[in-house]
Order: sequence, then C-alpha cells, then structure tokens
Amino acid sequence: MRSAEIIIDVPFFDVDAMQVVWHGHYVKYLEVARCELLRSFNYDYTDMSASGYMWPIVDLQIKYVGSALFAHKIKVKATLKEWENRLKIDYLITDVASGKKLTKASTVQVAIDINSKEMCFESPAVLFDKLGLPQP
Repeated sequence: MRSAEIIIDVPFFDVDAMQVVWHGHYVKYLEVARCELLRSFNYDYTDMSASGYMWPIVDLQIKYVGSALFAHKIKVKATLKEWENRLKIDYLITDVASGKKLTKASTVQVAIDINSKEMCFESPAVLFDKLGLPQP
C-alpha cells in the first residue's frame, strides 16, 4: 500500500477562542495529505485532468478522537486502501510531540470522464499505470 505523511504547524487562524482547531479545518489537512499521496505516484489533480479524468470526492467519513491545538505540530498520514473501482484513502492525524491519535478519516473518489461527464465503474488504466500495477 502507498502512503504519505505531512507535518502541519497548527496556525492561529485555524483555531477557535479555546485554541482548538475548528472541526472544518481537518478536511483541509486531509486534502494536503491526499495531494502529497497523489504526487508520490505522479497522479495529482493536474495529471488527472491531463489524463482525461476528474476524481471528485463522493464520500467523506471523519471521527474526531482528540483536539489539535494552536502551535502544535500534527502529522497527517494518508494511505491508499482501494484503487480498482475507486480511490479510497484512509487518514490518521496524530500529535507529533505526544503521538496521541487525534482524528481518523477516509475519503472516496471516483473517476469521471471529462468529455462525457460519465462516472467510470472501474478505475481507468492510467491509474494502474501510475501505480505500476497490472489492470485487473
């Protein structure tokens, strides 16, 4: 399985009056880690578009376990779990200093043909090529 990790210094503008990250900002952190993961196999959003596909998020699940705090460093790990018919990515956000688990999440993306605007029921061959895997 492929994975990528990023470290984020929690900025002041992401927290509320209690110095806790507002829940909506976690989705932004997932996006940054997802982009890093996609770049790791040369299929980021620019590459996707150039290959004739867009990959919208069709499902997002998130479980808040702990709180990220202002000025803390957090690690966001994104792991590719499924790719045959969709991209399913699991995430784990932890506090760098303590190792404490803060958030678990997953996203699902499906391929849409840019020209026809139709959803693909199988991932296109270009994804398998980028991953260095045979197409099923």
